[in-house]
Amino acid sequence: MWKKILKLQSIDSKRTAICQALQQCRSQTLALFSDIDDQTFRQQAHPDFSPVGWHLGHLAFTEAYWILERFAGKQTLFPEYQKLFAADGLPKESRQNLPTIDTIQDYLQTVRKQILAYLEVAPLEKEERFWRWLIQHESQHSETISFVLELHRFHLTANQASFSFPNSLSPVKKIAPKTVFNREMIAIPAGDFLMGSNAIEAQDNERPTYTVYLDKYWLDPYPVTYGEYRQFIKAGGYQKAEFWSEKGWKWLQENPVAQPLYWREETIWDNHPVCGVSYYEAEAYANFVGKRLPTEAEWEKAASWNPITKQKSAYPWGNEEPTAKFSNHNNLFGQTTPVNQYPAGKSSLGCYDLLGNVWEWTATWFTGYQGFQSYPYRGYSQVYFDGEHRVLKGGSWATRPWGLRNSFRNWYHPHVRQILAGFRCARSN
Repeated sequence: MWKKILKLQSIDSKRTAICQALQQCRSQTLALFSDIDDQTFRQQAHPDFSPVGWHLGHLAFTEAYWILERFAGKQTLFPEYQKLFAADGLPKESRQNLPTIDTIQDYLQTVRKQILAYLEVAPLEKEERFWRWLIQHESQHSETISFVLELHRFHLTANQASFSFPNSLSPVKKIAPKTVFNREMIAIPAGDFLMGSNAIEAQDNERPTYTVYLDKYWLDPYPVTYGEYRQFIKAGGYQKAEFWSEKGWKWLQENPVAQPLYWREETIWDNHPVCGVSYYEAEAYANFVGKRLPTEAEWEKAASWNPITKQKSAYPWGNEEPTAKFSNHNNLFGQTTPVNQYPAGKSSLGCYDLLGNVWEWTATWFTGYQGFQSYPYRGYSQVYFDGEHRVLKGGSWATRPWGLRNSFRNWYHPHVRQILAGFRCARSN
């Protein structure tokens, strides 16, 4: 009898935790729209990304489809939105003809009220993994909203010599720059480590865990900064083919640029991680300094493995959940911070800033681990196992805590610059 009581208590505590996370995540999503104008709400900032308003409607659509229709067996709510807000319903450029923000928020509230009612009786023994996925689904769309808004701000200031935030987000007011730190590379000892995650919240592409052996290698203790990347620009790095791969140089000739997308000219940014670089730009810089980009396994080992205890941690600092003590995430500042701002967040091997601030490109193509099983549908990960997407690790300043962990995998085409991405370098000897 007591085992049954404990099980019921455990289910109830999970139900409460999921409800709280859903509400916290939604509150943070809606906060991004607190002072948005109608044009920004419905207009594309870039052809590859949907308007921010579309993402709100898509969140409601996804919750209604999976929870209310598939799990609870209810009829379709708001059938007029089925094509507009489905991920495969309309091309991105056709998603700009949106209802008003008030109408979409009513849609969100109506759906959310019903799914919270269902959560009170949901069989979590069977459905917990999906509810954890749903929270992360909103987290990922919330981050996309953040960087699309970043693109809108960038376009507004495109006529300036360099992109800068409004005074309300100025790093001068918010963040004290830290100027002295050790750039000596960290030696990562040879040996096995456990890669991936089997935790209930792990996405399908993080599963299953498996053992990887790596020879000794070295990794930068911090992401590459604006100050360091400036040397590449001054040396004519964008004009010299010898630093670029064949595909990278071809991309550069077809897309002539001379600096990262979100370039900062002011020296106060020098200790912030460079942001808005493509994989090709990151690769070229690594060649310029005689290094290379790390593989995904090298990045994850440096972030998660303690060679003394032979234990894997969920986060670089251990297993305590992410907070403002450990990293710059969850829109804490709405921008990057200096790469050595969070000493409490360094890994057991001595690397800083592995989670949050900027995503980091790796040299690994995105594919499934051996034993991969798609969840909750093939289109979430498996359709991107096409040999055309590189893995990014670590999260950004806009990543919600539910999607922030060492094993989490992001993926994009190597030419993409709009995401909040930077990198750090590695070498083999």
